[in-house]
Amino acid sequence: MKRLARLGGLFLLLVAGPLSAIAADEPPVAAVPNHRLLNDRFRLTAGGLYAESTTEARLSPQPGGVGAEVNFEDMLGLDTRKWVGEFGLYWRFGERWRLDLNYFSLNRSASRTLAVDVEWGGNTYTAGTVVDSNYKVSDLRVAVGYSFFKRPDKELGVGLGLHSTAFKTSLDAAGVGAKSESVTAPLPILVLYGNFALTDTWAMSLRSDWLSLSYDKYSGSVRSNAIDFVYQPFTHWAFGFGVHNLTIRLDVNNPNAKLETRVVFQGPAVFASYSY
Repeated sequence: MKRLARLGGLFLLLVAGPLSAIAADEPPVAAVPNHRLLNDRFRLTAGGLYAESTTEARLSPQPGGVGAEVNFEDMLGLDTRKWVGEFGLYWRFGERWRLDLNYFSLNRSASRTLAVDVEWGGNTYTAGTVVDSNYKVSDLRVAVGYSFFKRPDKELGVGLGLHSTAFKTSLDAAGVGAKSESVTAPLPILVLYGNFALTDTWAMSLRSDWLSLSYDKYSGSVRSNAIDFVYQPFTHWAFGFGVHNLTIRLDVNNPNAKLETRVVFQGPAVFASYSY
């Protein structure tokens, strides 16, 4: 028995030694990334979107009038590309709950000699007429989200919100007169979002808004998508870039006029944020 015990001990030394050496050489398990985008309770963001814009609208007198569709960039000379300021914040008011606010505003004006006749709000602006045009749009987005899947380095969530969009359009020409229309339309939305920590300093954020409906005097749809990469080398400050797009289609039946408009904004975005 003693000889057997000595042989057993020798076997353990011969086998356990190499195994322990192999275990020591194994790389450690990678740590889960810990990015502040998924942990900070409050984040304030400011930046700009270099937006490529497509703006189409029709203003028809009521009842029964029919106006022509006007492309404000091609026909009236509004800037196709322009920097748009974007502002946003979120507040995590629970382990899985969050409140988001976002805002932007774009105001463009132009003066152009018409190449074709334009019907707008019952006025006819004939070819060769110098027309001053203005198109202003602003959008305030409010949404409450719930992260149904949440880990230290990733989360997926859904939410409900509202795009309160304001439009103001006008055409003016000497000898013809001015016609304008303004409206503010609240459009509810469904929200899908995701945040993913790539490293301790880099993260990716995704968001998509969607809804289409008709109610009261409004009929319209909202499509919004954003993908951002967030670099946070400091405790409270971060920088980022991404691609954003927003498409809003809206028909508004007012007593004296019907406004039909479709706007598309899309392009690269840059931003800075403060969080804690």
